[in-house]
Amino acid sequence: MTIPRFHLAVPVDDLAAAAEFYGSVVGCERGRSSDTWIDWNLRGHQFVTHLAPTRQQPIHNPVDGHDVPVPHFGLILEIPDFHLLATRFREAATPFVIEPYLRFENQPGEQWTMFLHDPAGNALEFKAFAHDEDVFAT
Repeated sequence: MTIPRFHLAVPVDDLAAAAEFYGSVVGCERGRSSDTWIDWNLRGHQFVTHLAPTRQQPIHNPVDGHDVPVPHFGLILEIPDFHLLATRFREAATPFVIEPYLRFENQPGEQWTMFLHDPAGNALEFKAFAHDEDVFAT
């Protein structure tokens, strides 16, 4: 079965900083662009950074003793790719909101997760499940 690709557009207050972060650190391929937006290939999904200089205050919800930023978005990766991306963030001196850690160890839904912000303050979560069939485990 082919999984549909998503399109997501997020506001950024500095397009050059977004280009450096999503292109060089996250490793996305750059697509079409203008003076006010850039299309990115986010593992086959169309992700767009739009220049929008004003931002709202962030919101956080408690999860597992952490303050999880809301809203947030990200990708579900394979475990080796998750750890490679965490290394890339560390090498780029990208601060984590929540350091990479293992949730639900030895339970349904066991997963690695990490949270951080892009240069514009958009919250990102990257995760990797021990078993792909547990993505929607209850």
